[in-house]
Amino acid sequence: MDLSSIIEDVSVNLLRLAVTRLPEDVKESLEQAYRRETSSIGREQLKAILENVRLAEERSLPICQDTGLISFYLRAGSKFNGLECVEGAIVRAVKRATEEIPLRPNAVDPLTEENSSDNVGRHIPHIHWRVEDGDFLEITAFPKGAGSENMSILKMLQPSEGLEGLKKLVIDAIIEAGGKPCPPTIVGVGFGGGSNIAMELAKLALLEPLNVPNPDEGARELERELCEAANMTGIGPMGLGGDVTVLAVKVKYAHRHPASYPVAIAFQCWAARRATARIYSNGEVNYLTHKI
Repeated sequence: MDLSSIIEDVSVNLLRLAVTRLPEDVKESLEQAYRRETSSIGREQLKAILENVRLAEERSLPICQDTGLISFYLRAGSKFNGLECVEGAIVRAVKRATEEIPLRPNAVDPLTEENSSDNVGRHIPHIHWRVEDGDFLEITAFPKGAGSENMSILKMLQPSEGLEGLKKLVIDAIIEAGGKPCPPTIVGVGFGGGSNIAMELAKLALLEPLNVPNPDEGARELERELCEAANMTGIGPMGLGGDVTVLAVKVKYAHRHPASYPVAIAFQCWAARRATARIYSNGEVNYLTHKI
């Protein structure tokens, strides 16, 4: 058994699943949005989105021409064999996936403006590690398009602004973004910690399943309040007006310094592409977000 090859093959599969098939919770949320949207233009946009999703799945083609900048989020069990080969296997998988799926080459050197042509470059794919107890490697592929990414913001609030300042910042950001991040969006909000921690939490919030309530009661209430306020803006699907501007707002937070109140906001377009699988040391593989 060659664990390196298994990790590489699974990572290619995850990228293929992510860009061609939305997770069930996202599809379900889009279908619910279509049923509750009262604007005729908004309903037409959601109908087109759902048809796009269906055709991409049937034909195994990318949902969007922008197949994103690629990140992987790993949960690694400390007893998993072969941790040393993981990053190499993932890099090889990205190069393969770029040709086999195919993926649009999106990794550009910001100094020379040269495109690497294989979605691999300096710190790309970005690989985020978290080590836990156990005998497994859980891989989440997260290709994120630029339209929504460009709306991300980070602001250091005055601590005296508190939660009310955070709520105003989030809703102002959603209004400012308008139709640019391809709504209905998922909005990730990270706050507390330092600036890097807040942005990391905002991105992690985008990976949370839409059909699982936040276990933290205070965070759950904040998500509900922000989601309702966002959907009262009238921006609607694709920014053309309607009831459904966001599918969800997800929040994560950390304890902060008394003198600092960082807030990060990350947008995810309706094509919320992510795919997760778990590999065990005996070679067994379970796909967690998609049925295959």
